Amino acid sequence: MAASESVRIAEAHMRFVEAWGRMGSVWGISRTMAEVHALLYITGRALCTDDVMELLEISRGNASMSLRALVDWGIVSRVHKRGDRKEYFVAEQDVWTIFRSIVRQRIKREVDPLLASLYEVRDDLAPASATRTDPDVKARVEAMIDFLELCAALGDRFAGPTGPGLQLAASLLARNHRVKRTD
Repeated sequence: MAASESVRIAEAHMRFVEAWGRMGSVWGISRTMAEVHALLYITGRALCTDDVMELLEISRGNASMSLRALVDWGIVSRVHKRGDRKEYFVAEQDVWTIFRSIVRQRIKREVDPLLASLYEVRDDLAPASATRTDPDVKARVEAMIDFLELCAALGDRFAGPTGPGLQLAASLLARNHRVKRTD
């Protein structure tokens, strides 16, 4: 491969990493975590912490924390190379598996705690305080709980750890609701 082509590919990789990092910060995860994932995904090969630090120009602590979080999310795996004492990391390459893992983590970290809080609110509005509580307030809380329980159930159904649920759901929705983007 010619040097100019190699540089062009490296620049394209970094543009992908930057774009994924911007998207990750909008989704509520650290930009660095998203960039580490993007780097591992786009290169398609196992990298050690030192490689990640060098390529992204980040500290060892930042690289280690991001890699550990990505492993916890299930979108990066640890791998070992024979004869090398370093720990290497590789990103899941199947986009549907990645997004199933992300959906499951978002439900676990955002929807489940919100539901727990709403259950407490509902309990505080229990019949003992019925005379002092606007019935519409209870109805609004129940409607929100019902909606979030439905979202969590759909997430469990379509973003389970295995199977084509998310891909199937997306395909069915796209086929049945041809939406033209206006932006």
